[in-house]
Amino acid sequence: MDVIVAGDRAELDIARGELGGGRLALVPTMGALHEGHRSLIRLARQYADHVVVSIFVNPLQFAPDEDFSRYPRTFQADLDACAAEGVNVVFAPSPEAMYRPDRQVSVSAGPMGAIVEGTFRPGHFDGVLTVVNKLFNLVRPDVAVFGRKDAQQLAIIRRMVLDLDLPIEIIGGETVREPDGLALSSRNRYLSEADRRTALALSRALRAGAAQHGPDAIKRAAGEVLDAAARAEPPLKLDYLALVDPLTFTEVPGDHQGEAVLAVAARVGTTRLIDNITLTAS
Repeated sequence: MDVIVAGDRAELDIARGELGGGRLALVPTMGALHEGHRSLIRLARQYADHVVVSIFVNPLQFAPDEDFSRYPRTFQADLDACAAEGVNVVFAPSPEAMYRPDRQVSVSAGPMGAIVEGTFRPGHFDGVLTVVNKLFNLVRPDVAVFGRKDAQQLAIIRRMVLDLDLPIEIIGGETVREPDGLALSSRNRYLSEADRRTALALSRALRAGAAQHGPDAIKRAAGEVLDAAARAEPPLKLDYLALVDPLTFTEVPGDHQGEAVLAVAARVGTTRLIDNITLTAS
């Protein structure tokens, strides 16, 4: 299947007009597509007649000390993957096409953007919401699909849609994992063989926590796995382990009963990884 590639607003409008009627789904990505992204595209096709995939490495969501310049860019391979999955349009703008040089207004993630992941990446979620809101305005989808691996991002996007009355259905796609349990990520390619062995502690910790009952036991079991990984070679350097409400991402109390998200972020070598699991704390 031939994929229409649009590089700016005008080309996107033409491409969108050529699709005709029916429901439209958007799958926002930063490229370097892997099986996790492809699963989101397949999920989007279940909800819509046409699928647009955006490929844009968004500079607003990277801090000066983060990996924007070395973030993997594999555009031709991404196009091939989109064609294989039946994507109708790929929207691949440049930063200049997305952001005016005199840009003044951004979307704020509010208190939700300043906790958990936001504590370690100040301003990150403001950048995410700004680009997602722009993509919603440009593509005008009926439904948008995001991965649950970025659980806090998904929760904050849902909140933006709710608070700003955006007429878009948000769908969360399940995390796709390697056979050894490592959550798929475009950054996994940075891991050496030794790094990867240590990184497997993230998913092991989540499984250990999910096997327990009660918030304290859940965090203790997961923490023991991560403590052991901190003594490995190379060591895992933990940013956070948090058990949070899936809607607000605030920490759940010790007597919490019901659904919760166990989330973890850590560095192995030069690579920062995140992972999470939804569980029932009872």
